[in-house]
Amino acid sequence: MSYRELDVNLTKEQIAMRDTARKFGAEVMRPAGVELDKLDNPADVIADGSVLWDVFTKARELGLHKMGIPKAMGGMKEDIDPMTAYLIAEELGYADAGLAISLGVSAMPFHTAASLAPYFPQNKFLLEMVNRFVEDNDSRLIGCWAITEPDHGTDWTLGGDNPKCGPSVKAVLRGNEYIINGQKSAWVSNGIIATHAVLHVGLDPDKGMKGQGLALVPLDLAGISRGKPLDKIGQRPLNQGEIYFDDVRVPVDNMVMTPALREALGIDDFLEERSLAYVNGGMAAVFAGLAKAAFDEALDFAKHRVQGSVPIIEHQNIKLKLFKMFTMVEAARAAAMRMAVYNATAPRPSAPHAVACKCLSTETAFEVASQAIQIFGASGLSREYPVEKMFRDARASMIEDGVNEALSLTAMKWL
Repeated sequence: MSYRELDVNLTKEQIAMRDTARKFGAEVMRPAGVELDKLDNPADVIADGSVLWDVFTKARELGLHKMGIPKAMGGMKEDIDPMTAYLIAEELGYADAGLAISLGVSAMPFHTAASLAPYFPQNKFLLEMVNRFVEDNDSRLIGCWAITEPDHGTDWTLGGDNPKCGPSVKAVLRGNEYIINGQKSAWVSNGIIATHAVLHVGLDPDKGMKGQGLALVPLDLAGISRGKPLDKIGQRPLNQGEIYFDDVRVPVDNMVMTPALREALGIDDFLEERSLAYVNGGMAAVFAGLAKAAFDEALDFAKHRVQGSVPIIEHQNIKLKLFKMFTMVEAARAAAMRMAVYNATAPRPSAPHAVACKCLSTETAFEVASQAIQIFGASGLSREYPVEKMFRDARASMIEDGVNEALSLTAMKWL
C-alpha cells in the first residue's frame, strides 16, 4: 500500500477480510498470474500440475466460492456485507485481473442455482447443485458463463426482439427434455475447464434475443465437446474456449428461465437490468483494483529510479503524471465502491451506474497502466516488471463482458 486509504468507517471484521484477500492476492494470485502469463501454450495453463489449480484450491479453502450463497444452504452470504464483498473483489483484481475473473465466473452457475432455489422448491436439481458446490474444496466443480457466440457478441445487449438477430445456440422442447444444438464462441471464460454452465439459448426465434432462455447445464452430458484454449494478448491465466452442443439432451428442470416465464412474472426488464448490474459491478471492482495496482507500481518505481542524479519522482513532469493517475484511480474506486454497495442493497439495482463504473474502471485501468509504462520507460516494455502485463490485461477489459460502447447504449434506456 503506497498511500493512505480513506475508508475510515471500516469495521475490524471488514479490515480482516480485506487483508485476508490482500494476502491471498499477494502470496498466491500475483505470482501464479505472472507464471501462467509467461506460458507460450495456453493449454499448459490448465494442464495437470499447473499452478492455476493451486489458486482455485486455496480460494476454495478461504471460502471465497461461498460468498454468494445463503448460510441456510451452507454459504457465507449473510456474513459478507456489500462493502466487504467490494473490497475482496478489488483486492483480487489488484493481484491478477484474469484470475479474479476466472474465480468469479467459476461460481456463477451455482450462485444462480442458489438464488432461484427458493422460488422453485420442487426443483431438486438446483439445491443439489448448490450443495455439491459448497462442499467442494478441491475445485472439482467450476462454472462458466456461456453467452457469447461466434456471430453474436454485442447482439446480446442490442439485438432486442429482431428475429434476424437471435441466438445461434437453440433449444427445442421435446417431451420432458430440451434438445440443444449450436456453438458458443472461443471467448467463454473457463470454457475448457468448466463442469457447469449458465447457458443462454434461443427458445423463441420470432422474438430474437428477447426469445432466449437460461439453462444450468452440466458439461459432461453426451453431445458436448470443447475447442482449444484461446491464445490471446492479455489475461492469459484466464482460460477461454469454445463449447459445442450436438443434440444435447437437458431435463426440463434445467431450463430455469424462459420467455414465457419472464412475461408471466412481469420481470423481463428487471432481470435484464439486474444481470447488467451484477456483471458490470464485478468488472468495475476488479479493474479499479488493477488500476490501483498499476499506479502503485509506477509510484514505487519513481521513488527508486534515478535519472539526472535524483529519483525521477523529483521531476515535475513525473509528479504531474503520477498525480493525474492517482486522481483517476481514486475516482474509479470511489464510484465503483458506491455503486457496489447500493446495488447490493437496493430492491432494484441500477444498471446505468454499474455500466458507467465498468466503463470508468476499465478505461482508467488501461490509461493508468499505459502511463505507468511511460514512467518505467524502456523497462516497462519488458516482462521483468508487472506493468507490461497489467497493460495487456486492462486492454481486454474494455471488450469483455460487453464492449463498453454497446453497454453504454443499452444502459441509456434506463436513463
